[in-house]
Amino acid sequence: MRIDKYLWCIRVFKTRSIATTACKKGQVKIDNKSLKPSKEIFGNELIVVRKNQINYQIKVLDLPENRVGAKLVDLYRKDVTPKEAFEKTELLKFAKDYYRKKGTGRPTKKDRRDIDNYQEDIIEEDDSDK
Repeated sequence: MRIDKYLWCIRVFKTRSIATTACKKGQVKIDNKSLKPSKEIFGNELIVVRKNQINYQIKVLDLPENRVGAKLVDLYRKDVTPKEAFEKTELLKFAKDYYRKKGTGRPTKKDRRDIDNYQEDIIEEDDSDK
């Protein structure tokens, strides 16, 4: 079975064209080698898929005939992704967390005044040091 079709069948990607694009971009690897979408896969291979800044490690158990339901996916693959990969994404979320909620737009008048007052305080401190 082709690698792009397999990844689509086990619901790693929503569409087969997205799976094909991921293969072409080098986000799907076996033994640290990027694969073409037409690469034939067999059982007991370890596939590394980079998706959402996580390197998912998937072990092929069996090849499905067609796309399978979400409850049956575990019959065809085993997820051996280390837990550290998920913990790193949690740390990234905290690092990117700003004091403002995402999508709130431009600074308000109060934010602008606070910024101006802060800058004035820094300038006054520099002048008093001289």
